[in-house]
Amino acid sequence: MKKAKALSLVAIPALAAGMLAGCGPKDEGNKTATDNKSASSSKELLVWEDKDKVNGIKDAVAQFEKDNNIKVKIKEIGTTDQVKQLRLDGPAGKGPDVITIPHDQIGGAVTEGLLAELKSDKSVTDKFTESSISAETFQGKLYGLPKATETPVFIYNKKLMPQDQVPKTLEDLYTFSKGFTKDGNYGFLALWDNFYFAEGIMAGYGGYVFENNNGTLDPTKLGLNNAGSVQGAEFITKWYKEGLFPKGIIGEKGGSQLDALFNEGKVAAVMNGPWAFQGYGNAKIDYGVAPMPKLANGQPVKTFMGVKGYHVTSFSKKQDLAQKFIEFITNEENSKKRFEATKEIPPVKTVIDSITDEASKAVAEQSKVAVPMPNIPEMGEVWTPAASALQLMINKGTAPQKALDDAVKQIETNIKTNHKK
Repeated sequence: MKKAKALSLVAIPALAAGMLAGCGPKDEGNKTATDNKSASSSKELLVWEDKDKVNGIKDAVAQFEKDNNIKVKIKEIGTTDQVKQLRLDGPAGKGPDVITIPHDQIGGAVTEGLLAELKSDKSVTDKFTESSISAETFQGKLYGLPKATETPVFIYNKKLMPQDQVPKTLEDLYTFSKGFTKDGNYGFLALWDNFYFAEGIMAGYGGYVFENNNGTLDPTKLGLNNAGSVQGAEFITKWYKEGLFPKGIIGEKGGSQLDALFNEGKVAAVMNGPWAFQGYGNAKIDYGVAPMPKLANGQPVKTFMGVKGYHVTSFSKKQDLAQKFIEFITNEENSKKRFEATKEIPPVKTVIDSITDEASKAVAEQSKVAVPMPNIPEMGEVWTPAASALQLMINKGTAPQKALDDAVKQIETNIKTNHKK
């Protein structure tokens, strides 16, 4: 997701914290999109779409208007700003019927009573990848349908790493990096001091943030200090200890430094997201994209995945029609057209199978093994302690088990203090 472009250790907690404050109609939190069947005299749906993405849905909107004898008004608002705006416009009677938001804002929005539950048939949800539907689900209930997905992938400079030499495992990549890294050049770089990127390694070894009980995340049971998380952290720290990662990519400016080194042709490969493609192309780097190499245990790197989806608001007086619109706009045909126009990857199985360009295909394939970022409000308490633990390991040499134990204690304290039931 776009917000990951600036996933600094400050920005993530600030964004997550935005989910916690609100003024929505809390008594409407259990409404479903099919409970409210009233129609307004204006016979109009108001849809908030992401900025610069209307071109991808204009034909589908026109067809829906024709089929349902209704006007669909589209307003462009950045996806990370829509919940904040809904808190103001909803109670004032100016709110939209449909919003487009990142899935990690769902938990907070539902808790505030801003979203209506969807009652889409299994025939609808089965068209999407399981992980993307999981991302749109909160406390066992579906609150949206997926529009697009993003996750970090393996991006390599074809001049320095030919396609047929792309490592199959991270151990192979480690060996390559030890031989390549010298004189200001690096074999591979990743922002592993940032939990957003480090989580994929830790999860691949068996770590997790919150225990998942049949689709419901339990904020009282954390796995950030279990054996798998520790093993992943140990793998991460050896790259820094052995000088395979420069100190310049640690901290808030790490992303810009990593990009600069790759754009200067000084790095053979990086772990980064699709938001980086344009910049690398502008730098005239002939780059390739692949799913992340597997871990030594044979497991994939289970990167964090972000999902943007369409959601019916609890303020809508046409919730049944709004749900119908969401199901139409995300069907297989319209999802494919939207992908062709915007290059945002819809987690629709048939569309993923039809993608042919290398970069999009790699993101789609990596998304199949990715883990949705937790969408419960308690996730806001995780980012800062987790990042602090990683930086203590990297900068101070703190043992991973101790650093992660301390982080979990802090997270548990924060949750008890800020999320009282």
